[in-house]
Amino acid sequence: MSGFHEVLFPLDIALKSAGGPERRTEIVSFGSGREARNARWAHSRRRFDAGYGIKTLEALRSAVAFFEERRGRLHGFRWRDRLDQLSGVSGISPHDQGIGTGDGSRRAFQLVKTYGGSFAPYQRVIDKPVDGSVRIAVNGSELLPAAFTCDATTGLVTVAVAPSAGAAITAGFRFDVPVRFDTDYLEVDLSAFAAGAIPKIPVVEIRI
Repeated sequence: MSGFHEVLFPLDIALKSAGGPERRTEIVSFGSGREARNARWAHSRRRFDAGYGIKTLEALRSAVAFFEERRGRLHGFRWRDRLDQLSGVSGISPHDQGIGTGDGSRRAFQLVKTYGGSFAPYQRVIDKPVDGSVRIAVNGSELLPAAFTCDATTGLVTVAVAPSAGAAITAGFRFDVPVRFDTDYLEVDLSAFAAGAIPKIPVVEIRI
């Protein structure tokens, strides 16, 4: 996408940062005590504060340099979410996530991750997989790396041979979150930092 740099924010900082998913719900309360709730967003949006991961002056300089290279909020970049970066609970298996069903002609499938069970599962599109981490299986049999390609900038998987009708296509992968800085101004107070104050460096997920 325009304005997106395929570069990863420094891992040593990101993996120590704070943040998580955010949703936008509109709630109307009635005099009876009942309420009506409406989801304003179909998908969650993740927010992080990179400041929590900065423990040294060297890390602070690295974050400032990264901020300058992105021109503040202008360009997006990759962010590794410590809590949610794998298709499964731990490790990567080609059977972690269902990404489609074959029809005998379709060869392209989008990586997705499903949260929850059969009650009200939420499906999240994964468009920034880590290059080289994707594993694919068709009807339970893992494909060799030469039998498929995955675009690491979109999460679109293309298999060399179209799966037969009804065949389950599954995937396992590591992934990043597309984000941008949520400020054009970094206030750096070195005296406060030396005294243990945490600099505020907000980061927000963006839609590709």
